[in-house]
Amino acid sequence: MNARETFAGGVAVITGAGAGIGAGLARHAAGLGMTVVLADIDAGAIAALRAELEQQGARAVDIVCDVRDFAAVEDLAERTYREIGPVRLLVNNAGIEQFGYLWDTPVENWQRLVDINVSGVFHGVRAFLPKIIAAGSPAWVWNLSSIGGVAVVPLQAPYIMSKHAVLALTECLALEVQHAGHDHIHVQAVLPGAVASNIFESAGGVTDGDVGAAEAQRVAMLDIKATAMDPVAAAEVVFDQAVDGRFYLLTQPEYVGSAMAERADVLRSQRAPLLRTTQRFDPAKH
Repeated sequence: MNARETFAGGVAVITGAGAGIGAGLARHAAGLGMTVVLADIDAGAIAALRAELEQQGARAVDIVCDVRDFAAVEDLAERTYREIGPVRLLVNNAGIEQFGYLWDTPVENWQRLVDINVSGVFHGVRAFLPKIIAAGSPAWVWNLSSIGGVAVVPLQAPYIMSKHAVLALTECLALEVQHAGHDHIHVQAVLPGAVASNIFESAGGVTDGDVGAAEAQRVAMLDIKATAMDPVAAAEVVFDQAVDGRFYLLTQPEYVGSAMAERADVLRSQRAPLLRTTQRFDPAKH
């Protein structure tokens, strides 16, 4: 089966749908014939996207949701099942970036990033999985890690840490779903490479310490963004790989795959992290 045959007519819930790959996934899902639930903290962004999709004949609903708040995510799940229908695709995508040396990172920035990037994924799983299990119909759960989930990069430690955590969470979740016998649920990890977004412009920085180093890293990442992949094109690749039954869904298979191979080699040889003159692994995803 192809992606349209698999997903058409189903409901997709996408957090962080207001921009970047979240919006790209929403646009592609709508193009496949899915009803798309656009969840984001940015009310204006998802309202505009809903209007765009509706003008194209798609069905979309925008729901403001802060994934840091479990009650809000639980309400998102309740409303989706009550008003729209059972979920065929859940995409836990919301995330933010942070630049700067770890010892300069404001505590509040660290906590916000962990709350969104890691706890937000858990909240999505906790709110939706019991309902998906109870429904008993085929469903897909995608958690957004990153090329940063298999790489190490200086001056972005909080983000990199969070994406390693999401990857491990997703791998464990896949095993737990198998262990519990829920064969109708397909858990998959999405690892985007360089995908056009505004994550770097909106990323946190530092207010004291080496502010220059943090901003220089931002500039380096913005240089990568200039040649980044279109979000809708990235979404098409992800959907096609998902239907093929892959666990690791890579927007740029060769590029992200090379990072995965290098990480495997580092662990196999037990080499210490090596500082490169130019760190080119790009954790952009939004």
